[in-house]
Amino acid sequence: MRKEVKQAIVGLIMVSPAFLLLLFTVVIPIIQSFVTSLGNGSGGYDLSRYQNLFTDKGLRSNILFTIKVTLLSCVLVLLVSYSLALYMRFSSGKLVELIRKSYMIPLFIPGVIATYGLMNLLGNNGWLARLLLPVGITLPRIIFDEKGIIIANLWFNIPFATMLLSSALASIPASVIESARDIGASKLRIFFRFIFPLSYKTFLVAVTFVFMGVIGSFTAPFLLGANSPQMLGVSMQQVFSVFQEREQAAAMAVFSFLLCSFLGFFYIRSMAKEDQLND
Repeated sequence: MRKEVKQAIVGLIMVSPAFLLLLFTVVIPIIQSFVTSLGNGSGGYDLSRYQNLFTDKGLRSNILFTIKVTLLSCVLVLLVSYSLALYMRFSSGKLVELIRKSYMIPLFIPGVIATYGLMNLLGNNGWLARLLLPVGITLPRIIFDEKGIIIANLWFNIPFATMLLSSALASIPASVIESARDIGASKLRIFFRFIFPLSYKTFLVAVTFVFMGVIGSFTAPFLLGANSPQMLGVSMQQVFSVFQEREQAAAMAVFSFLLCSFLGFFYIRSMAKEDQLND
C-alpha cells in the first residue's frame, strides 16, 4: 500500500470520532427537526409552520425581541470586554492586577446560581432595594424584563470575551505600538490602524460565540425575563411543553439555527478572505 494512501486512511481514522460526534449530535438532529417542522398536523407537509413565525403576532414579537436583546447584549459585551482588555494590556498598577485576578470569577459560577443571585440583588425586595430604602431611594424595575436578561448576558459573557481579546492584544508586539508613537500617531490612530486590525480575527471569534450564546440562552431569560415577549429559547419550550405544538417548536429551532448559521457563514467567509490575502 502506498504511503499516501496509508496517511489518508490514518487521517480519516483520526477525524472519524469528531465527525461521528458532529453527525449524531448536530447534523441528524437538525435534519429531523427540519422534517418535523414541515408537518402541518393533517398528515401533510408544507411551510405553514414557518409562515406562522412571521404572521402570528406573539411569535413575531418573540423573534424581534430575541434579535433586539441579542444585538444589544453583543454590543455591550464587546464594548466592555474590549475596554477591559485594552486597559489590562496598556496599563499597570494594583487596579489592573485586581482586574486580572478577578474578571474570570463569573465563569466558575453556575448559571442558575448566578441568575438566582441577580434576582436577590436586583429584585423589588432584593438586597439593593433594601439598602437604598432607608435613604429614600426607590429602586426602579430592573429585572423581569429585557434589562434583566441583558445584565445576565453581561455577567455570563464578559469574562469569556475579555479572555479572548486579552490573548489577542497580548500577542501584539510592543515595538509596533512604540514605533507608531515615535512618529506622532495619536491613540485613536494607533487603535484603528494597528491594534484593531491585529486583533480583528479574535474579535470576530468573540462576536460569534457571544451571539450564539445569547440567542440560545434559556436559564436567564426564563427566570429574569417577562412573560411576554420572550426569548426564542423560552418561547420554544413553552410551545413544545405547554401548547404541545411539536412541529411549531421544531420550526422555531430551525429558524434559530439559521440565524446562527448566518453569522457562522459570515465568520467563515471573513476568515477565508483573510487567508487568501495572506497567501
